[in-house]
Amino acid sequence: MTYEEKKFSLPEMAGLSKESVAAHLGLYAGYVKNCNVLMTQMDALRADSEKNAIAIAELARRFPFEFDGMRMHELYFEQFEAGVQKLTPQSALSTALAEQFSSVGEWEKQFRQLGMMRGIGWVNLCFDVAANTFHNVWIGEHQQGQLAALPIILTLDVWEHAYLADYSTTGRAKYIEAFFSNQNWAVAEKRFAVVQ
Repeated sequence: MTYEEKKFSLPEMAGLSKESVAAHLGLYAGYVKNCNVLMTQMDALRADSEKNAIAIAELARRFPFEFDGMRMHELYFEQFEAGVQKLTPQSALSTALAEQFSSVGEWEKQFRQLGMMRGIGWVNLCFDVAANTFHNVWIGEHQQGQLAALPIILTLDVWEHAYLADYSTTGRAKYIEAFFSNQNWAVAEKRFAVVQ
């Protein structure tokens, strides 16, 4: 089994240059490649799993970083496909966010605040189906902080590679503004509809 790089139909985006997006997609391709390389290497080492136990363990520890990097980038880029679509005011997602956070604006404020934390990582809006509640979650690197079994409704990449070319190291707030201004909210609404 091998993973294949997904192709995204991305429009031109305000505040996110073609060059920056192309470089970011290249980074995503690397995660796909590395997942396949790690799986191949682990399979080969398992021929003598006792002798290669330490090497297998190190590769197994590396795999979630590459895998989550691959999957979260797929979720991230999917959110821009088909162009900008505003969050539908009476959608199930909008209503549920307003019920939990008092308003969609308050939810967004909290989400953006997480995005401005120091450090590299991601901010995910996740939904806990069992408890019928949302969580805004900081994900360190790709694999540290994921909440088990919680589907991701919206994901924001705040590694510097996502905004460095367009905004420099101090431009994260402007990048987050561009992220929100280019959202196709129909994608997040569909993700939420699937898990309700």
